Amino acid sequence: MKLDAKLLGTALLAATLSLGLAACEKKGPMEQAGEEVDEAIDTLKNGGEESTGNKVDDAMDEAREGAQDAADELKNN
Repeated sequence: MKLDAKLLGTALLAATLSLGLAACEKKGPMEQAGEEVDEAIDTLKNGGEESTGNKVDDAMDEAREGAQDAADELKNN
């Protein structure tokens, strides 16, 4: 069975996001600030363009926060 590269990439991204959501806990303010500094340095090293890794990390953070907000809302209702 031949896998399409786009399908494989999508599956890998979905698996990574799932693991990230399941395995990570909420970050503290100092950890978040440190990650933002690291991302800024990586962006400068890439000539002002955000790296793909940083984009994936940002997407995982947003998904995690959205899932946590949804879970909190369900607990409150």
